[in-house]
Amino acid sequence: MNDQTTLPQVIFLDAVGTLFGVKGSVGEVYAEIARQFGVDVPAATVNRAFFQSFRAAGMPAFAVTDRAEIQAQEMAWWRAIATDTFTRAGVIHQFSDFAAFFAALYAHFATAAPWVVYPDVLPALERWQQMGVPLGVLSNFDSRIYAVLKALNLAAFFASVTISTEVGVAKPDPQIFAIALQKHHSPPAAAWHIGDSFEEDYQAAKTAGLRGIWLRRT
Repeated sequence: MNDQTTLPQVIFLDAVGTLFGVKGSVGEVYAEIARQFGVDVPAATVNRAFFQSFRAAGMPAFAVTDRAEIQAQEMAWWRAIATDTFTRAGVIHQFSDFAAFFAALYAHFATAAPWVVYPDVLPALERWQQMGVPLGVLSNFDSRIYAVLKALNLAAFFASVTISTEVGVAKPDPQIFAIALQKHHSPPAAAWHIGDSFEEDYQAAKTAGLRGIWLRRT
């Protein structure tokens, strides 16, 4: 790729599962925080329940623009998932103060503690940066992404962040790609999108006119 004309005008990357992932499993993190609140439940049980709840929750995209209201809806969306997760796991009744537990859980995922940056990420970001290619995050994440990127020392690599909760549409909707492209004044054909989901990243990017790259993490 020495010919600069072959470089993309911008590269977008998904967040969770692409740049960084959960240490161990979501179930392990949820179960550990639950133990701090006196509830002992197997991590595997919580993990199964979480993914059932997450799949049933729909996309995190809200028809509001006020930042405070967005953040309130983000918390409500995740609290519904957490409530359903521990209900499915059969231990919701064991919490003496579920609101306090959820507040701790939600805050925990805004830190570096539960996340791990994949080993191939920094070399790739540094190489693209050296090549002068602007980078953007394009994710169905919530506004905690800013704190997480900063905590993981990734924020400085990205010229833009486009998340579903702030723009009101979520991948695989082509509109979220159009919004991200506008930030870089880039036509779809001049942009790449890299992500770990075949449907929400690869296929969705191609449908929106970008070059989709499927990152098949194990």
